[in-house]
Parts: sequence; structure tokens; C-alpha cells
Amino acid sequence: MKTIEFSNPHRKKHFDFFREMNHPHFNVTANVDISKLLSILKDNKLPVNIGMVYFLSYTANKIPEFRWRIRGDEVVEHTLVHPSFTVSTDVADVFSFCTVDFSLDSKTFFAKAKAVMEKMKTNPSLEDEEGRDDFLFMSTFPWVSFTSLQHAMHYHPSDSVPRIVWGKFFEQDGKTLMPLSVQAHHAIVDGRHIGQFFQDFETMASDPSNIIFKK
Repeated sequence: MKTIEFSNPHRKKHFDFFREMNHPHFNVTANVDISKLLSILKDNKLPVNIGMVYFLSYTANKIPEFRWRIRGDEVVEHTLVHPSFTVSTDVADVFSFCTVDFSLDSKTFFAKAKAVMEKMKTNPSLEDEEGRDDFLFMSTFPWVSFTSLQHAMHYHPSDSVPRIVWGKFFEQDGKTLMPLSVQAHHAIVDGRHIGQFFQDFETMASDPSNIIFKK
């Protein structure tokens, strides 16, 4: 982890401007083509939900601003950030948080995620580890192909963890599309960074075997 110094005065003004807002987060929702990714996951009998968590986490970790977090007057950059995503439980009709240490190696991550998800079915939790902010908050909303989304959250003090949600898949023009929502704190993540996230995810989804079966 390192501290980010804004040497450019305009970038510092941008940070201060959005940090002082009562509602500093912004959200972008768009449909992404997952035809090839879904096919690869199903052909190899890999869990689709874990696959989405893995590829979305992989994409976010490749963009430095998605690893930035606000701490008081400082911004820190984590070396790696980890998905904390929602899973259904066997003990109630509401979800549990499920935090899995991220690994760029897909085989390692899939194994970890399956084990933690199984545990959360009977031992659900809504608490993140105190003092940690190296998360990516994720969820799936599989009932609706949504076109927008709003999160419940605390705005003060600053919560700078990105939120990523995907919805019900649907067919269009011979492709399988997935609604994807990405929300981030505008003081550290700009529109170009979220745009890069969408572009990078679709690029990987068009040829996922280069990553998921990487030696």
C-alpha cells in the first residue's frame, strides 16, 4: 500500500471538490456482451456466479483508481483489492456477505470462493473486518435486467469502496447481454476510469480463456 500525492493542482482541486459533496458517488449502468465468457464457464462446468466475481475483480484490480481509498485527508493505493459479495443462505431469506481474498490465478480463486460460499450458507455475516477498506463490494440481482441502480450506504465519513452489481442475462441480436452497474466515489474515480472498466471487461469477456486458463 502506498500514499497517493496529487502533484497536479487541478487534480487536487478535483479531489477536494467532490470529496466535500453530500452525495459524492456516481453510478454508470450499461449492458455488456458476455456470450463468449458464459460459454467458456458453462463448457468447463465452472460456477457462473464465481466467474463473474473473478472477472469483475480482475478488471477492477488492473485499474489503479479502483484500488484507491480515502482515509481522512489522504488517499492510499492498495496493491490488491478483494471482492466482498452477496450470497444466499440456508438460514434466512436475506443475503450474507462473502469476502474472498482475491488471487489473479483463477484456479486458486475459484477454490477459495467455493469454500467460503459454502460456509456462509449456514454461518451468514453482515460484517466486514474492522479497519479494512481493501474491498470491492459486489452483488448480483438475477431477477431483473435492470437499467439503473441505487445503493444503500453511508456517505459520511467517506466510503470510497466501489460497488459493482450485475443483473439478469438476456438475449439480443444473437448475443447474451448482462446489465452491469459500477458505482464509485467521484473524488478518486472519474468517468474515464469507469469507461475503461467497461471496455476492459468486455475485451476480456470476448476471449476469457487467455486469463482463466492462463498457465
